[in-house]
Amino acid sequence: MPIYLDHNATTPIAPRVLDAMLPFLREQYGNPSSSYALGHAAKDAIAVARGHVAALIGAEPEEIIFTSGGTEANNIAIRGSIGPNGGKRAIVTSTVEHPATDEPCDQLARDGYAVHRIGVGADGRIDPDDARRAIRDGAGLVTLIHAQNETGVLQPVAEIVASAHEHGALIHVDAAQAVGKIAVDVKTLDIDLLSIAGHKLYAPKGIGVLYVRRGVRTQSVLRGAGQESGRRPGTENVASIVGLGEACRLAAERLREGSTAQMVVLTRDLFARLQHTIPDIVLTGHPTARLPNTLNVLFPGASGRAVLEACQQVMASTGSACHADREEASAILRAMGVPERKALGAVRLSLGATTTTREVEDAAEALAEAWRKCMAGTASAS
Repeated sequence: MPIYLDHNATTPIAPRVLDAMLPFLREQYGNPSSSYALGHAAKDAIAVARGHVAALIGAEPEEIIFTSGGTEANNIAIRGSIGPNGGKRAIVTSTVEHPATDEPCDQLARDGYAVHRIGVGADGRIDPDDARRAIRDGAGLVTLIHAQNETGVLQPVAEIVASAHEHGALIHVDAAQAVGKIAVDVKTLDIDLLSIAGHKLYAPKGIGVLYVRRGVRTQSVLRGAGQESGRRPGTENVASIVGLGEACRLAAERLREGSTAQMVVLTRDLFARLQHTIPDIVLTGHPTARLPNTLNVLFPGASGRAVLEACQQVMASTGSACHADREEASAILRAMGVPERKALGAVRLSLGATTTTREVEDAAEALAEAWRKCMAGTASAS
């Protein structure tokens, strides 16, 4: 059976999540805005789900806004908050953001806002002093990825939050990859806005959350009725909301049971096995300030795409953009200063809650064998 190691791309719907959703796809099909019993049941189910999401991140239920996913949550946070909260026309972000942050920032730049992108070091992390200098120049909003989706590197969010608030700026954190894998508490971190993508934590695709701290104003990027406190109009996706609520409840349960430490053990074992067979393989990004489930490795002398094409047993991803006649290295790795040739060897291996020790062992062996095939092919071609 293929081994799925691409959980940062998407996760399977957990069986208990699907079980929670099914009644709302069958007999409990009411519109939450309806005044009869079928509508009340849907409305009550949304309230329960809102409570589960809030509990996972240390928020209040009324601070949780359901969206169609992480991308919409980012758009509401970035485009919807920059105007109503003091009028400062500068946004600070980084060079290693997801397109769901990059593109809204680009749009604001076209609308006349100043956008300052902070570079990262070779470890993939922002220097808090660089952030502080950029913020004090008049930022109204700081928007940063918490855990980079390709490398798994964690940014020093707490230090940057302190700088943002010291200078009167709001801070938005794209936590799509972090929530459910590590403990994230919005009150402890003092975050103003935070985005969640359901399909990254065993809920369905097409559902997400924007946390909005009480007192922070946002404008909807859509127009319609007044659902979700007017911040996200449209009839609620009840079944998926229920699924996300259950997924958050299960994530909180896993974290209490030590899932983060367990995942660290599996991920370290996978990299150690790869290193044993391929001594020159390189782990990108900070060695410890990273997600517990994510390895971004550079295979020496071969492209990551070629390794994965030769390894049908493992489902994983590269960060490269593949064109008809060439490959282009990941922009994230290039922002970290990784040379183009080496960056083309990148493969992201992201483990999940159901990944087993046996799968790690088999995946390491299969990837090493695929790399050897690539190297043998290169040698024979030359």
